[in-house]
This record gives sequence, structure tokens and C-alpha cells, in this order.
Amino acid sequence: MKTIRGNNGKKLIRFGHSPDADDAFMFYAIAKGKIDTGDFYLEHVVEDIESLNRRALRGELEVTAISLHAYAYASDRYAILTSGASIGFNYGPLIVTRDSLLAPERLSGKRIAVPGEMTTAFLLLKLFEPQIRYVTVPFDRVFETVEKGEADAGLVIHEGQLTYGEARFRKVLDLGEWWYRETKLPLPLGLDAVRKDLGPVAAECLGRILKDSIRYALDHRQDAIRYALPFGRGIDPATADRFVGMYVNERTLELGEEDKRAIGALLRMAHEKQIIPRAVVPDFIEV
Repeated sequence: MKTIRGNNGKKLIRFGHSPDADDAFMFYAIAKGKIDTGDFYLEHVVEDIESLNRRALRGELEVTAISLHAYAYASDRYAILTSGASIGFNYGPLIVTRDSLLAPERLSGKRIAVPGEMTTAFLLLKLFEPQIRYVTVPFDRVFETVEKGEADAGLVIHEGQLTYGEARFRKVLDLGEWWYRETKLPLPLGLDAVRKDLGPVAAECLGRILKDSIRYALDHRQDAIRYALPFGRGIDPATADRFVGMYVNERTLELGEEDKRAIGALLRMAHEKQIIPRAVVPDFIEV
């Protein structure tokens, strides 16, 4: 691996995260220099999660947010950090519509606007109803696509899980609730992963930096919320705080054994249902 030097001769590490409030909250301390990053200079790469997923398949970034679905295809290149995961507990991505008659059992054959084929939301949708048709759009154009009649329903992630009602949409199904009914497990949606070729020492150091950043944000919540608010696409502080609380919490600070079981369970189910091509055993970097 070629070492690239950043500020003050430190090793440059490109760290990808998505442009939403929960990821921004986690990175507040790093972005604002509130914690020591040691020998590393962390450069933020802020892109939508599907773009980051595609970059992970090519192994482009040293550390990146990644959907669990995409990790199934990138597990040869990346290991999962035990800090930084977005875990739902009886909640998760939503299927929403303007059609008052559309019900979960009638999704077969419907055209769904989805925020990316590598997202965990899409994986869950395929597990729930394999016979859907779909159109892929950026996550922030899902509502618009349904409004224009280009899809019967939309698969909603990020803050849209809280704001769909304000946009006059109706919930058809919460895929996190469905997953919990099926498994009684939390729902692993997004992870932070480190490229294996950095070696175990660097990987553990980077994991600790991320964990320190998350802990700092949780300990300085209001400051971190103010930093994260502009990433929420017009949501108010109360909604941002609620959304951050859903996906940045003690499970984010450190994956527990139940969370790790859930990761393995979702990967196994995806393989059994032939959505991913091979069995994947998750590889964790403990920090």
C-alpha cells in the first residue's frame, strides 16, 4: 500500500460518510478537531450511501460507511469496525405511497422507487417481496419520483423516515418492524468498514478514533446536533435530534453480541434467498 501524506506529514486516510445528520453527528469531533487523530489526517469524503457502496466495491476509500448489503460484495476488501454502525430496533426503512389502497400484501409487481441496489433497504425489500419492479433514483428524489407517477411507492431512508407524513405520504410498511417480527433481532443497516490492506494496527487505531468521535458527540450532544443540522435537508432541530437518536446510540458506540448476531443473520438470510451470491462470514475489527 502506498502511503499518502496529508497535513503535517500525517498519513492521509479518506473516510467516506453520507450527507445525513446521523453520520455528520458521528464525525463532529473529527471535523472540528475535538479529538486527537494521532498519526492520521482524516479527509472527509461526503457522498450518498449508494455512491459510497459502489466505491467500496472497488476498494477506493481506506475507511467508509457502507450498507450491510454492499458489504456482502466487499467483504474480501473490508472489515467491519465495531463502532459506527446504524442499527434499527423495531424500525427501519419505509415503503411509502400516495395510493390509499396499496397494502404490503399487494406490493408484488408494483414499481418501487429505491435509493440504490446496494442499500440494505433494497435488500430488505427484496427479502419481503421478491416480485417487485423498481427504478433506482437518488435517495432525496424518492418522494419526487412517486409524486410524478413514475413509481407506485417509494423506499425511504434517512430523515424521510420521519418526514414522509409532512410530504403527504402514507406508510405502507416499516421494513424494520417486519424484520423484528421475523427474527426478534435488531436491524443492521449501515456499517463503517476499514480496508484490510491497511493492516490490523492501523485498522484498530482508526476504529478507536471513530469511537472517540462518537463518544464525544454523545457527550456534547447539542453542539454535535447543531453541526449536523445542515446535513438534514431542512429538518428542524427537534427532528434532527430524534433522527440522530434513532441511529447514533450505545449500539453505534460499540456493537453488542446481539447486533453481531443480527449482522450474521441478515447475511445468511440474503444468501439463502439467493439475493447475494455467496455465504459471507462478517469480519470484525474490535476497538
